[in-house]
Amino acid sequence: MSDSLCTHFQNRVARHGSEVAIRHADGRTALTWSQYGRQVREIAAGLAALGVSRGDRVGIMLTNRAEFHVVDAAVMHLGGVPFSIYNTNAAPQIAYLLEHAAPQVVITEAQFLDRVREAAKGTEVSSIVCIDDDVEGTLTLDDVIARGAADFDFDAAWKAVARDDVLTLIYTSGTTGNPKGVELTHDNLLYQFDVIIPDIMDGFADGRVISYLPDAHLINRWVCQYVPMVFGTVVTDVANPKELLEVLGRVRPTFFVAVPMLWYKIKGAVQTQLDGEEGVKGALARWALAAGKKKAAATVAGTSLNPLDAAAAKVADALVLSKVRTKIGLDQLKGAVSGAAPIDVAALEFVLALGVPVREAWGLSETSAVTTVNPPAKPKYGTVGKAIPGTEIALGEDGEVFVRGRAVMRGYHKDEARTADTIDKDGWVHTGDVGVLDEEGYLKIVDRKKELIINSGGKNMSPSNIEGALKAASPLIGSVAAIGDNRPHVSALITLDPDAAAALATKLDLGDPDPEVLAQHPAVREALTQAVADANARLSRVESIRTWEVLPTYWLPGGDELTPTMKLKRAPITKKYAEQIESLYQR
Repeated sequence: MSDSLCTHFQNRVARHGSEVAIRHADGRTALTWSQYGRQVREIAAGLAALGVSRGDRVGIMLTNRAEFHVVDAAVMHLGGVPFSIYNTNAAPQIAYLLEHAAPQVVITEAQFLDRVREAAKGTEVSSIVCIDDDVEGTLTLDDVIARGAADFDFDAAWKAVARDDVLTLIYTSGTTGNPKGVELTHDNLLYQFDVIIPDIMDGFADGRVISYLPDAHLINRWVCQYVPMVFGTVVTDVANPKELLEVLGRVRPTFFVAVPMLWYKIKGAVQTQLDGEEGVKGALARWALAAGKKKAAATVAGTSLNPLDAAAAKVADALVLSKVRTKIGLDQLKGAVSGAAPIDVAALEFVLALGVPVREAWGLSETSAVTTVNPPAKPKYGTVGKAIPGTEIALGEDGEVFVRGRAVMRGYHKDEARTADTIDKDGWVHTGDVGVLDEEGYLKIVDRKKELIINSGGKNMSPSNIEGALKAASPLIGSVAAIGDNRPHVSALITLDPDAAAALATKLDLGDPDPEVLAQHPAVREALTQAVADANARLSRVESIRTWEVLPTYWLPGGDELTPTMKLKRAPITKKYAEQIESLYQR
């Protein structure tokens, strides 16, 4: 029997069947391991009857819900290759994936059905499964189960799955051009689990995680689909990300991973709450946060507090900060990671000041998501840590980061040319990220190679560094695009955070938080002027933002300006807002 993720899943079902595997966002049990295992067996038989067999791709467009886990695992047990579609994708984007991956079966829910049907026209899709409605021309999950043959040999199917078989396709979110289908094997992920957990990333074994990021994003698959099969982690699904902060307080996860934007939101929410406290309580809160920040600054600097400050930090934690952690649901964390994009160190310091030991990690879909992690015993803030055991990191002449090891993808699906462009003859993945390695092997990511700003004076700058400093300066800020390539100075396009804008609109008694109205409101412009000043105080002179404009719109994931994983689409932004950008250089 091969050591695949199927093997681990079946061991978990056999040994821990009565334990909870998946919960709903409201806290109710969705599936125990025995229920999970039975449903996987039933749906696998039904999918086999629909023609899904070893190596076949199956498309999944679902929100974070129990059915996703079951369907994805069922395809895996057949030796098939599931791939997820971002919920924000438009029909033409879905059509590209269906043409490229060529699945016979696509599994979705009613809210996405029209887009999926439109996209499936002219492709090889022969069956569309709608899990939450009985719609003519589609199948329900019960229909799929009913088609399963009584004599289907499920055990033979999963035992035939090999460690080197493709586990999933992860389609890159595509800041430029069409997305690429990253082929990852069972071995890619199992190797990482062998070397990372629990020594480097704790909190998984018999712990709790929250599934709220898109399952088309590898890190959510990594943490909330594959890890539980090996370590028994209980998953709580959150279909609506706006419910996350509420669910955090109920679940109190033992491991939590977030993109920088969420850490900024947590920072903003806590800061706003503490700033709103008055009298003695307010004074105590501000003193406690200041004491926590001193401790965090020492941690970031790698130094120790003097005895008086150390005692103050301990008292501050007992009286205030521990209660804040409990309120936001981060009091039982054993591990917390920021990833997917660079995060401003000021935001990390703030979260550290609360007593949340968040660390940066780094990786790509092409390297199975986790390539470097800051070790818990000796983190270096401002870096993404050291390469995981068994993985090599090197830098090219221009600073591009190269990666080699067992976590490297098999290749891009049906794309030998782009695979050869990315993985050289010696097995090194050319990541496209520019970095710096220190003498101890800690890696600092500067930015994407193609996104570095070179101003008209020839100075190289990281736009992500500038954008991060500004986003960390105010909870009002949603997204920032730093402009300055071949320009005399840096300017910035700023958009408001929808949630923070709504709260401000209520405070200002404006009713509807229309971004066009808020963008011109004196209180907003005053707050952003202060945020730019605060950010500039932390940036070098050449990086300082000289001119800026707040746009009368929100940038949302999957829109013209942001990928589903909230990366900036810089070329489309530059084209769409060319007039506004030009005006910034006429002031």
